[in-house]
This record gives sequence, C-alpha cells and structure tokens, in this order.
Amino acid sequence: MKGRRPPLASRTKWINNSASGRYRFSDDHPFHPVRLELTENLLRECGALDGLQMVRPFSLEHAEQVIRDIHRSDYVANVAALSTGNPSLDAIKQAAQCGLEGSGDTPYFAGMHEASVAVTAGSLAAAEEVMSGRAEHALHLAGGLHHAFPDRASGFCVYNDAAAAISYIREKYHARVLYIDTDVHHGDGVQWFYYTDPDVFTLSIHETGKFLFPGSGFPHERGDSTGYGACLNVSMEPYTEDESWLDCFRQAVEHAARVFRPDIIVSQHGCDAHAFDPLAHIHCSMKIYREMPRIIHQLAERYTQGKWMALGGGGYDHWRVVPRAWSLLWLEMNDHPLLARIDSEPNGGHLPEQWPTITASRKSDDPLPTTWLDDVASWTPMPRRAEITAKNQTMLELSLQHVG
Repeated sequence: MKGRRPPLASRTKWINNSASGRYRFSDDHPFHPVRLELTENLLRECGALDGLQMVRPFSLEHAEQVIRDIHRSDYVANVAALSTGNPSLDAIKQAAQCGLEGSGDTPYFAGMHEASVAVTAGSLAAAEEVMSGRAEHALHLAGGLHHAFPDRASGFCVYNDAAAAISYIREKYHARVLYIDTDVHHGDGVQWFYYTDPDVFTLSIHETGKFLFPGSGFPHERGDSTGYGACLNVSMEPYTEDESWLDCFRQAVEHAARVFRPDIIVSQHGCDAHAFDPLAHIHCSMKIYREMPRIIHQLAERYTQGKWMALGGGGYDHWRVVPRAWSLLWLEMNDHPLLARIDSEPNGGHLPEQWPTITASRKSDDPLPTTWLDDVASWTPMPRRAEITAKNQTMLELSLQHVG
C-alpha cells in the first residue's frame, strides 16, 4: 500500500474473547477455552497486546439474527432447547439428528446456544472492523468453528461463525471473499455453505480425508453450478513435514488469489497440523505457523488492499502448540518488531521466562517449550519423506487443474 502506515492500534484489532469462554463442553473435552487464555497470557508477557486494540463483539441480538439467516430455524430452536440446564425429553430425542448427542464429539451443554452466539458475535465484529475501514486486519481467536452445517453441529462446532461472517460481508458489502482454512481437518462446513457461490472461494489445506475426520476435502470437490472452480482442496498425506506442507500451501493460495482476485481474505487458523497434536497425523513444526500467516499477509497486501480477518479453530496441544502458533499469527498481523528476533535467532529465540503466569491445571508432564520455534534437528526423521512429498505434489496438481 502507498503512503505512510497508520499506527498499529488503528491497523489491527483484537476482538475480545471473554464472552466466548463460555463455549466449553467439559473440563476433559479437547476443545477447551484455556487455549485462548494461554495465548493472551503469552502475548501480554511479550508486551504485544495493547488494550487500545481491543474491540467489543457485536450484540448477541444482532449475531443471533445472522445465525438465523444461515442456519435452519428448527436447528436453532433445537440448540436453544438443549441449552437449558434441564432440557426436555423431546429436546434430548432431537439431539442425535442435530449432531449434539451427549456421548458424541459435540455434546450439548447448559448455555450452549448463548455461548455459540457469542462466538459468532466476535467474528461479525472482526468482519465489520475490516470492511468498514476502521482496521486493515482483525483477529478473533475464539472463532473458526468451520464444521457446523446449516442443520446440524459437527466436529466441536455448533454454529458456523466463519460462514456467518462471510455471509455478513457478502450481504452488506457485496465483497468477493477468499476463505483460507489451515486447520488439519477439512473445512467442510464453510465449503458446503458456499459450494455454488462464485463470489466466495473456499481453500482448505488439511490431512487427507482418507484417514481423518471429517472424511472429505478431496481434489474432486471443486464447487458446483456457478460456483464450479471456486473451491480448492489441498489434501495432504499423513506424516507430511514442513517443507512439503508449505510448498503446497504457497502454490495453492497464490494461484487462488491470482485467479479469484478477492476483496478480502478470511482465514481460519486451526493449529492442529503440528507433530504434537493428539488428533491428527501430520508431522509439521512451529515453522508452518510462522510462515502461513506471513504468506497470507503478503497476499492481502497484493490483492485486497490489506483487508484480512483471521479466526482461530482447532488445536489440541493446549500448552505447547496453540499459544505459540496463535501468538505468531497476531505478531504477523501487526508487523510486530519481535518477529525480527524470531526470524533471526536459533529456534526463534526464547519465550518469556515468566510465561505462563495463569493458574490453569495442566494434565501432561511433557516439558513446556522455551523457544518460539521447535528444534526440529532433534526430532526423529520421518520415513518415506520423498514418497510423501511426491504424492502431495501430485494431489495438488490435480486440484489446481480446475482453478482458472
């Protein structure tokens, strides 16, 4: 962009996550809000989170209206009925068909409707901050619930806040949206919301659905009707490492942006493709969580006049991976001076000695990281590296055939 940049506080906004802390299935559920608390704690210890950058979410009433515009009314009614402290037998009987079985991945809980609306309210605020011009970038880490469908919950996601934000952008600003999903699980919900829409391009890089939930996201999923060619899936082999992941990601997003010419980028930053994550089989390090935001930032500068809103998502190594990954995202969105040290020092340099300072209980005995990036030289090399890399490239080339 031309001219002198305005101060950081006016360029990048942090959406207050406090209300979204109620989005909590149970103390033992892998999708736990302690991830948000640890990330904010790390950024504050680094002096990288300014109170002037904080923005309030939308009102719950406004967010609920957008939710009702994209989700089926009977589904929203069932979610609300299951959210009471003592749901009726009729509501419980409907739980299974809504994807909210008490014994499933996405069990209903007291206050679920209100908590899910609060998540959506934050993502809508991020969209408005960027599209209104009050900020170039906005981050809502509690968002990114990309598996929810119009009529059912799935994969820890009740309402699809990413789809709500995109629909809000389309309805109010008529902008073309490039949605980039970096979660290790396919961004299926967002894809199917916009599968026939030529003005929303959905791109997802993820572990192949042959082995991982939700079992979709293959190269032949290309969009339909007028939306054909506005859907790109980069399906990666188990045990993929940094170089192959980043090479495929860079080729895919640059091709998509060049062909689609978006007005805004909406990105989802699940950080569960890390080797430490317990719910997937990808063997990447913290390097990809330094580089992917940088690549997206560069695309925003080239194609959208800087307009970029980012969301959180998955990530289930709460202490060792998520806080570092999401902090690196925020630092990149701010062009923070700390990045120069991270990029130049061995393993990114040291984390603050006093971090973490919160008192949340930790169930693992694995030592906490002391550096921003991982010492991959100490990791056991993956077998079949050349074969995995070749297969990933072949799948990428197959996926790109229909784009542009």
